[in-house]
Amino acid sequence: MNDIDHIIAENTRRNQAQQTDYAPITGVGCCGQRTQVGDEWLPASLLAEWPDYAALPSEKRRRARVRHDFEYWAATCVTIKDKLTGQNIGLRLNAPQRRLLAVMETQRLAGKPIRVILLKARQWGGSTLVQMYMAWFQLVLHTGWNSLICGHKHNTSRAIKQMYRLLLRHYPDDLKDDAERGLRFVNYEGSRDVQQLSGRDCLVICGTSRSEDAVRGFNLAMAHLTEVAFWASSAMHSPEDLMRSVLGTVLPEPGTIVVLESTANGVGNFFHTEWLRAQSGHSDKEAVFVPWHEIELYRQEVSDPALLWASLDEYERNLWDEGLTLEQIAWYHNKRKEYSTHTQMMEEFPSNDIEAFSNTGNCVFDLGLLDRLRQTCRPPLATGDIAGAWLAPGQAHWVEEANGPLQVWQHPVRDGTAGHYLVTVDVGGRSDKADWSVMTVMDCHDRRNRPPEVVAQWRWHIDHDLLAWKAVHLAQYYDNALLVIESNTLETEYTEGDGGQYILSTIGRSYGNLYHRTQDSKGHKKFGFHTNRQTKRQAIYTLIAAVRDGTYIERSHDAIDEMATYELTRRGGFEAIAGHHDDILMTRAIALLVLRDLPLPHPAISASDRETLLKPY
Repeated sequence: MNDIDHIIAENTRRNQAQQTDYAPITGVGCCGQRTQVGDEWLPASLLAEWPDYAALPSEKRRRARVRHDFEYWAATCVTIKDKLTGQNIGLRLNAPQRRLLAVMETQRLAGKPIRVILLKARQWGGSTLVQMYMAWFQLVLHTGWNSLICGHKHNTSRAIKQMYRLLLRHYPDDLKDDAERGLRFVNYEGSRDVQQLSGRDCLVICGTSRSEDAVRGFNLAMAHLTEVAFWASSAMHSPEDLMRSVLGTVLPEPGTIVVLESTANGVGNFFHTEWLRAQSGHSDKEAVFVPWHEIELYRQEVSDPALLWASLDEYERNLWDEGLTLEQIAWYHNKRKEYSTHTQMMEEFPSNDIEAFSNTGNCVFDLGLLDRLRQTCRPPLATGDIAGAWLAPGQAHWVEEANGPLQVWQHPVRDGTAGHYLVTVDVGGRSDKADWSVMTVMDCHDRRNRPPEVVAQWRWHIDHDLLAWKAVHLAQYYDNALLVIESNTLETEYTEGDGGQYILSTIGRSYGNLYHRTQDSKGHKKFGFHTNRQTKRQAIYTLIAAVRDGTYIERSHDAIDEMATYELTRRGGFEAIAGHHDDILMTRAIALLVLRDLPLPHPAISASDRETLLKPY
């Protein structure tokens, strides 16, 4: 059997594995714990409440089941408009919808608040599933259970509510009580955007990301927040403000619902930040991503497997290695031809969450490469600070403290040879609202054979003269490291007397391994690394290459988070996305640029200079 025969055989196996029986009316293949009763597979919660379910009259069985079985209720009671035919059909959940439902039902049945953040590929009905799930709560499970639908535009919110209207027009009469015979929306106190569900005492509020005041004053139990990545942020309105308003009224109680869902729209925005928090376990929301290949529509028959296989590029063959079928890959292969670049294809049809975010926006760093770089990150061995920053050499000391500004992943190996460590300093502001000051220590032992490695990091707000002395003591602690201080802030904040150079010159007289970039005709050194348009570009391109080629080792998640929110501006410059920082990132970029230009190895400092240095701790 040759290679293509093996592929065809494996493809047959994969297709068979994807064929799952699903019949929501009988309960076959539905989510949750189920027990067979006659021809039906019923939810465990239904049988717990009605152990004699099989003996109940048919009308009572139906009413009992719709309270416990959303998939049965959706298939028999919900009418939606089919996107392909335009016909009204029942809601029979597809595979991605069933996966999302399973997440929400697991939370509900465990007695927890339902909290989800959903990153979507296009056209599989994620918004439909969320809205109909909330309608089930209002029509079946609860009365007085108010909900919010909020998009980036009014049309988005109203389009979702139109699905609800279609549901009400076709809702089965046998499930309506006398008070519900005229089940419909009516304007609440004359408002078109706040409507009451007659007979159920439930409100449905439509809003936009700019209307956080609209949710105040209402007792909300559910919030469907859609296309969150496109919510605008301004001085008057922000996604964070709206979320505070929503969370101020949706209590964290069982049966309450908050779902954030969106397609990706670049990195660094509110949705991306919330997605990262959920993925890292730091959020109350469970992260759900639906790739294109989970959507049943995205398949195409393959008449000649050998011809298809020969036409695939490396990316498409990797899809095979990840478990996709030839039919799925054939669809992707042909769909790509509609786009001028593969990046555009990945933006519309991402295979994973990294593709979804990295192919939207103007990211400087490839998020896939950052994900690889993140694999070497780990918690520090110790945290603390250098106490007595203003003291003379030999008097400052290391103090270990929980959550200190100095994180240490590796203590120094001291052998008296300069050039084994490099300390770079990015000078920030003094106030809590200013940029951070950051110091990074890199281990540069044997740079010919092993990549530089981040071994310590300091990050805080501090007066600049104290920062300079802390940097000296940190460099001394790391075996008299070469100390590179970014000098722009120091050089520009003084209007008289060149005070920044005074600070650098003062520490230069006490520390013999301070980086300088020029030396005038009188032999005066110009201490510090000056960041201008040219040197910044050189530093950033050096960091981009190091991330791409894996030529440095990172330990801090914070550094990678900064890289993920670093963008190329319309004018061709580099900067952090609004609301984010690049201080940690710049210390890495400057360090790698300086290392690139240093000879191998860096010459040892003189014995007379070493006598003034802080003795090893």
